[in-house]
Amino acid sequence: MNTQEWALIIFTILTEMSVGSFLVLGTVHFFVERKAGLKEADRMSDGVLIAIVVALGLGMLASLFHLGNPLNAYKAVTNIGGSALSREILSGVTFAVLALLFVALQWFKVGSARLRDVVALVTAVVGVVFVYFQSRIYMLATQPSWNTPLTTVTFYASTLLLGVLAIGAALVANCAVIQRKNPDCAETQSKMLRGAIRWIAIASIFLCGIQIIVTPIYLAYLGTGPAAAQASLAKMAGEFNLAFILRMVLGFLGAVVLAVFLYQNATTSGQKFLGKLAYGAFALVLIAEVLARFVFYATHVGIGI
Repeated sequence: MNTQEWALIIFTILTEMSVGSFLVLGTVHFFVERKAGLKEADRMSDGVLIAIVVALGLGMLASLFHLGNPLNAYKAVTNIGGSALSREILSGVTFAVLALLFVALQWFKVGSARLRDVVALVTAVVGVVFVYFQSRIYMLATQPSWNTPLTTVTFYASTLLLGVLAIGAALVANCAVIQRKNPDCAETQSKMLRGAIRWIAIASIFLCGIQIIVTPIYLAYLGTGPAAAQASLAKMAGEFNLAFILRMVLGFLGAVVLAVFLYQNATTSGQKFLGKLAYGAFALVLIAEVLARFVFYATHVGIGI
């Protein structure tokens, strides 16, 4: 694979993780606010927003390395009506701008809480649209291994799975900082964290289950598809079989096995291993998703190419 394709891997993985993280963090904030109040919800989530923005910024920066001449990037949005790439870029930039706006409003508490909620909701919707347009780029008649609705399903599954476990790890890290700086609220934050982690673990297992179901369906599609699709399957079973198998194993270990232990540990009053489990689950799934995207790009075979 060349540098431009690696740039695509970094771009898609980090931007999808950012969208998923924004959705998950918004959900966590919503429920924590109703249980412990707005102040505790903000304390739990405000620090995590910075991590999301950093990941998003790195992802958008990586996208420039996919272009032959980054200075001409603005020209890619000149055909919104007929180009999936233009729609992806426009929705991605819009999501990034709205995310930055929301972070600024939230950090400096500008406007009412309801106003910030509206901005967050609009940002989340644009993020979902962005991932959709991102997946649509690859649904080309000349690329049978990509030209299937399963591409969109897998992109959304990656978005949510990465978002769920990234937020799990970020919340644990944020709680540790809070406990050092504000010991008076440590007990409340710890209680809210354990509740959030339990639901994060359940969501992780569910999303991994979706990927486990989709994978054999996708392989069957390749095996019964046109010659180019079958050639992609042959690549997957041949020179890239180790990457494919490793992706499945690491994804299962992180999203299911460690998630089970994460749930069990979050139900107890102690948090001795909670951080290690959360970080470990996220790291394994991140590696698995990078491998999945690597195989996605490396095994495609175009018709007539």
